[in-house]
This record gives sequence, structure tokens and C-alpha cells, in this order.
Amino acid sequence: MRLRAFVLYFCVIGTVAMAAADPPGDPNALRTIDDYLREAALNNTGLRAKFDQWRAAVEQVPQARALPDPRFNYEYFVRRVERQMGPERQRLRLTQMFPWFGVIEARTDEAAARAKAAHKDYEAARLGLFYKVKEAFDEYAYLGRAVSVAEQNLELLKHFEQVARTKYIAAAATHPDVIQAQIELITLEDKLVSLRRLREPTVAALDAALNRRSQTPPPWPARRPLAPVKLDRAALTADMVAGNPQLAALDYEAEAARAQVELAKKRFYPDIELGAGWMDMVAAGDGGRDAIVAMLSVNLPVWRDSYKAAERQAQARARSVSSARSQRANELVAQFEQALYAFEDSRRKVDLYQNVLIPKAHEMLEASEAAYRAGQLDFLSLVNAQRTLLGFDLAHERAATDNNQRLAELEMLVGKELTDGTGLADDHEPENAEN
Repeated sequence: MRLRAFVLYFCVIGTVAMAAADPPGDPNALRTIDDYLREAALNNTGLRAKFDQWRAAVEQVPQARALPDPRFNYEYFVRRVERQMGPERQRLRLTQMFPWFGVIEARTDEAAARAKAAHKDYEAARLGLFYKVKEAFDEYAYLGRAVSVAEQNLELLKHFEQVARTKYIAAAATHPDVIQAQIELITLEDKLVSLRRLREPTVAALDAALNRRSQTPPPWPARRPLAPVKLDRAALTADMVAGNPQLAALDYEAEAARAQVELAKKRFYPDIELGAGWMDMVAAGDGGRDAIVAMLSVNLPVWRDSYKAAERQAQARARSVSSARSQRANELVAQFEQALYAFEDSRRKVDLYQNVLIPKAHEMLEASEAAYRAGQLDFLSLVNAQRTLLGFDLAHERAATDNNQRLAELEMLVGKELTDGTGLADDHEPENAEN
């Protein structure tokens, strides 16, 4: 069977990949998103469980196609039975049961549909796992960027505090300016401590997906470049409805349910048993002949109320799967719309912060520092300018992270990558963030 061969091929490739992969638990081996995805695909126990469920479903197909085992009977007469041809000494019988026409085909169709549904369940689990890994990776990268931005702003505040001290010594500034600088330093240091302590729980989310426990946190990753795509809402919605593996799995479940209905209808017809027998006659040795018997037997499907109930049950299951599929499609479309809105909105914010607000905030901070040195601006206004720049830097990193995460969510829903020509290229260049 083609599906079974593919599963076995996947197993061999997976085993070779595991042998070639970096040893699990080595945090230094994890640097790029591809490293994390490979590690998750090899080690995640939930994905492995789905894969084994798929394999188990595939192995059900040849079982469904097979006939029942033939039956062999042997009888030895302790007290011989007198027949017209002489006493009967022993008897052999071989029979084979044949289901009614179409039963094996319907049973095989059901098993094959369930195997295909299990395959789609595995694909959905893989896409869901990759989404979780990307989301956790992006959070970890954002945390690293947030720590870096806070550290840079801390150095800037130390510089401002030194400027305030110098002006205070020269009687060009008041003591409250120095106190205000120290308060801001303590506040930002506290924020930096909180960010650094967030590293372990953030790594724990990655470890859960990778089925590992890092003794030391992996290196801070660089933020993934923003994807230069402009998504077509209508086309992507159609792609999601057609290609989402969850919906495809429900389609195959509906196919299996229809096969169940056909199987229930076949119960109104009998199974046929064919066989042959041989009777050993004592008189055969005196010139007589042993008896050869051909046999035919059928079961009698008389409990028709039970068969009708089974048919109604199968039809109800088919309707249930169809309704579940419609409901899931509605839920996925709603989730897709929300993710697409968040993706487009976060990209708009990235452009706003990167091209307008952050340059303006730098300009305002430089002008404020010059004005403060000249005695034309109070220290609180300088601190507010620094706060504004810090807020814009963090907001820009947050928007970029949200954009990557929502793209990952869209890829999970659509069931394919969206950065390989699926979208229309816009005017943005991929942004490479330094660690």
C-alpha cells in the first residue's frame, strides 16, 4: 500500500536524522529557528504519539481487507457410527467464511479513510507544534532584545546622571535633578532584573516543546527577519479551507462514516460459508469408498430491528462528523481573520515606530540633552524624552515579535509556508536585528 510504504520511509529517514542530530540537552546547539524546529520534530512526545497513531491506523488497512481465517475441524468417533456404507471412523472438514458482496470493500474503505485522517491529524499536530516553537522562540528573542534595550537605556541614564552631577557641582543644576536621575536608574535597574529573571520561564516553554530540560539557558537568538509579504485575504481564506489539515482530517472522518453506513446496510444480507469434508469409512478398505462432502452454509439475518438501529447509528455519526466539520471551519475562519488583522496591524506599527516615532524620539532626546546642558530645559523633561525613546524601542520590538508570531499562526492555519511566493512582495526589506 502506498500510504504504508510512505510511513515506513518516514520512519527510516527519522531514525537517520535522529542519529545525525546534535545530542539532546545541549543548549549551545540551538541558535536558529531551524535548530529548534528540527529538535522539536525529533523529540516532542506529543508529535511522536500522533505519528504512532498514524502508523497504527495504516496497519489496520490490510486487516480490514483480509478474509476471516478458514476453519479446520477434525472428529474421531470413539464409538463408531454405523452407516449404510459401513461404520464411520473419523471426519475432516475445512470451511471458509465469505462476507456478503461489498462488505470487504466498505470495511477497507473505512480503514483507509481513518488512516488518511490519522495522517492529517499528524500533520495538524506537527503544524501546531511548529507554531508553538516559533511563538516561544520569538518570545525568547524578544526578551533578549528587551534586555539589550534596557541595558542600553541604563547606560544612557547613567550618562544623564553624571551630567546632572557635573552641573550640580558647578551649581548649574539643583539637587533634585541628581535625585531624579538616581530614582530613574533604580527603577530601570529593577525592570532589568525582572527581564533577566524572565529568561528561565521563557526557556521552559521552549524546553516543553523540545522534550528536554536545559541545565543552562541557550544563547539569546536573533529576532527572525520580518517576512516581506503582503497577504491576499480572499486567496488565503480559500487556501485555509482547502488545505487546513484539521478540516482534511474531518473530511476523511466523514468518508469513514459513510463507509460505516454501507457496512451497516450489509448486515441485512447473510455471510456465506463454503467448505469440503472427508469421512473415513471402515468399509472403504474392503472395496468401499470414503465419503467426500461439499458444504454450504449461511447465517440468517433475522434480527432486522438491530440492523436498522445500527444503520441509524452510522447515519447519525456521519451527520455528526459533517456538523463538526462545518463548525470547525467557521472557528478556523474566525481565528484566521483575527490573526490576519493582528499580522497587518503589527506590520503597520513596525513601520510607524521604525520610520517615524523612533527617529523622532532620538531627535527629541538629542535636542533635550543639548537644551539641558545649556540650562534651557529642566531635568524631568530630559528624563521624559529618554522614557519615550525606551518605550518606542520596546514597542517596536514587541510589534516585530507579534508580526512574526501572527505569521506563524497564519502558516499553521493555512498549512504551508507563506514566505515562498505565496504572498505578494511589498516595499519592505527584511529587517535583520542584531543580538
